[in-house]
Amino acid sequence: MTPTNARRTAGFLPPLPGPAGRRCRWLLIGLLLLPPVTAVVGSMATTGVPGSLVFSDPATWLQPLGSLTGILALAWLLLALMLSIRLPGLDQPLGGMLGLWRVHHYLGAAALLSALLHPLFLLLASAPQGPGATLALLQPMPRAWPLWTGWLALGLMLLFLAPSFQFFGRPAYQRWKLLHLLAGPAALIALAHGIALARWLSPQQAIVTWGLLGSLAAVAFFWRKGLSPLLARRPFQIDRADVLANGVIELTLSPLRRTIEFTAGQFVYLTPDIPELEAGNREEHPYTISSAPAELPTIRIGIKSLGDASWALQSVAAGERVYLEGPYGRFLSDPAHRPQLWIGGGIGLTPFVSAARQLSHIQADCDITLIYCANDITRAYYLRELQHIAEAVDGLRVIPHFYLDQGYLNAAFLRQAAADLDKREAYVCGPVALIELTEELLTRLGTPRGAIHTEAFDLL
Repeated sequence: MTPTNARRTAGFLPPLPGPAGRRCRWLLIGLLLLPPVTAVVGSMATTGVPGSLVFSDPATWLQPLGSLTGILALAWLLLALMLSIRLPGLDQPLGGMLGLWRVHHYLGAAALLSALLHPLFLLLASAPQGPGATLALLQPMPRAWPLWTGWLALGLMLLFLAPSFQFFGRPAYQRWKLLHLLAGPAALIALAHGIALARWLSPQQAIVTWGLLGSLAAVAFFWRKGLSPLLARRPFQIDRADVLANGVIELTLSPLRRTIEFTAGQFVYLTPDIPELEAGNREEHPYTISSAPAELPTIRIGIKSLGDASWALQSVAAGERVYLEGPYGRFLSDPAHRPQLWIGGGIGLTPFVSAARQLSHIQADCDITLIYCANDITRAYYLRELQHIAEAVDGLRVIPHFYLDQGYLNAAFLRQAAADLDKREAYVCGPVALIELTEELLTRLGTPRGAIHTEAFDLL
């Protein structure tokens, strides 16, 4: 599965369902509350209540609001940078990389909103002092470098954060990643601005607080952009490149050093090292592993042509080198715990293929119904193998659904495929339209929201 299989939303992603979603929400709430509580407590301990608030005089409360929003913008930006470290295993408590990314995404949104409100409140607070005071903020003197750093940091934040929220349409994946490199300079410049103009913290407190947060963010940024490509990626060789259908290929990879341990449903970042590649060489993209963990050290990855990079990979040959980093994610759970319903479409079948292949290897009993959605039989490239596995694995049922013959997936089809939907854990992976339709149908048919799990990449 590739990043363009993502759930496409204008701006924010919907909440992650289930226990992972609850953990994400609590982490997000904690990280959002930590900076304002710390700032207010620190200010009161140092100088008492920040300012005498007289609501008839807007300047007395607009000025503190301006200072507070600046503190929040910088703190949330640094916290978001810390979460970008992308270490395998760090995402597991949140149910996978998608949960961690959601928290990172919302922190970035909060930082951008606070950064925009920060100068607005300060400009409004300066208005009663006359146009000269306001102009000094809008167009500082050349020697007023702390003010210039603030405007520069805001400009950089707009450049690298605005595309993430699709203010100007959906960005190209690699252009979005390059723009995100501006996060490092923006954080450094914002740190200089925050330390130089600290109002609620003493100079010593500002240096210690921002120095600690800035150091942690710098470590995360340096690991992600500097050390990770050198230390975390593992070299693999392409043993086979099997064409499954037009525009769909499955690569069989063998490790040149150590392999990557994984569980069914996880994904890796693949970086080709093929100079002759027409597009995407040395670019990393996430793809779900389609092989069973029992097949290690060999790893198989299904790739559908959904962009320039994945299209170019359709023509790779055996013997070429790629790098893998991971594993990430935690989409599927142990089927022994509860009956399951799997619904997949297109290349979104890959996590289920991995799990089915694992069941075949270990010959485990289960109670799983897999609905394989495709336009027609020619696009159901994993169907025959899955049907053979189902014949050998007790409790695994594979039911095809062909859109061109049967129309959209509907409630009657789901109820016939699995009558006990309220007792099953449901996992859905595939095109965005399939995910949204299936979530609506399952909820209407009585499947608890906490029992519905979806896999969707969006600019990972």
